[in-house]
Amino acid sequence: MAERNGSAEDKYPRAPSQEEWDALSPEERERVVASLPGEVTDAELSPPEGDRHFQAKVGALDTLRGYFARKRRRVYLAAELPVYYPKARRFAPDLLVVLDADAHQRDKWVVSAEGKGLDFVLEVHVGGDRKKDAERNVKRYASLGIPEYFIYDRARQQLLGYRLSRPDARVYEPVVPRGATHVSERLGLELRLEEGRLRFYSGRDMLLEPEEVISRLEKLAEGLQRRADEEARRATKAERQVAELQAELERLKRERR
Repeated sequence: MAERNGSAEDKYPRAPSQEEWDALSPEERERVVASLPGEVTDAELSPPEGDRHFQAKVGALDTLRGYFARKRRRVYLAAELPVYYPKARRFAPDLLVVLDADAHQRDKWVVSAEGKGLDFVLEVHVGGDRKKDAERNVKRYASLGIPEYFIYDRARQQLLGYRLSRPDARVYEPVVPRGATHVSERLGLELRLEEGRLRFYSGRDMLLEPEEVISRLEKLAEGLQRRADEEARRATKAERQVAELQAELERLKRERR
């Protein structure tokens, strides 16, 4: 069963240690996973931060989901999904990415059951306790072995990145930006802040959010429709001119008879 601890800080369910997990039968593992809640309490989450927080988080999620779908890459993405590392306090980051994982729907991510941990985490900060994202989570995510962690501080319009220098490292090193560009080695993408928004780039191409893709496609469709209508008008005019010429030709032939 998921472990419960007596202290105030550790009163929430935890996954068993990896050693304990390895000793379980398949049936026991299923029971453990089923016993772990698919939600976290209000006390474990930061207070709601309004539209700016929600839109930045969902925008990043949808943008990356669309990008990897077009690339046909097996990637699992989620927002505020409960995550259970062995024997560690659970957490629910604003955005998580797991590479080479099936993208079916989940209620939680149990590392021992899935066979791997997270590859990339993004937290969006707008207000409230900044130390949670900028200090405590930097230590926490590194200790869990999460390769990359980025913080989008929307209130300050600041982007911070952290990376493990090697797989067995448990202390982050800052991602040094190239000008205004931060590189995510795990995603193979660049991150930039432009016009008050977090943007992802693949080479020189900016990844569009779904609404932007829809808007561009609508404009393209409108342009194609206008072109088709113009071509139809030209075709109708040409057909009319051909009919007039044929009528004139028939008239001239009759006169020669």
